[in-house]
Amino acid sequence: MPVLKFIKEKKEIEVPEGANLRKEAMKAGVNPHQGLNGFGASLNKVVNCHGLGQCGTCRVNIIKGMENASKMGILEKTRLTWPIPTPITPGGLDPIPAMAYLGHEETMRLSCQVTIQGDMEVETGPELDLFGENFFS
Repeated sequence: MPVLKFIKEKKEIEVPEGANLRKEAMKAGVNPHQGLNGFGASLNKVVNCHGLGQCGTCRVNIIKGMENASKMGILEKTRLTWPIPTPITPGGLDPIPAMAYLGHEETMRLSCQVTIQGDMEVETGPELDLFGENFFS
């Protein structure tokens, strides 16, 4: 069975192959809906799209084991790259997932859209650097 390690929470769990990352995190007591740098995590835990790939609050940074994650689909790609609503992401009037995706294109995923196929190390709620030197350039 694959081992899923949550870096910030210092938790390690075994999951069945083919399991959904968001569902397994929630079973383990890990909140994948961290909000903006941790602000709003308790609200996002309740107010989210419940795994439909619409809200972008369950974004995670896969530190190790990206090759063991399912491929990114059109829904996830659109949600992470377009800050405005589209026919694919109708409720997506939130620029934060798109801003968080900048600089993490190879490792950022929505946990609700990831199928686990092997060992992974995951960072939930990766911080968004709003004042970094490359943000507004």
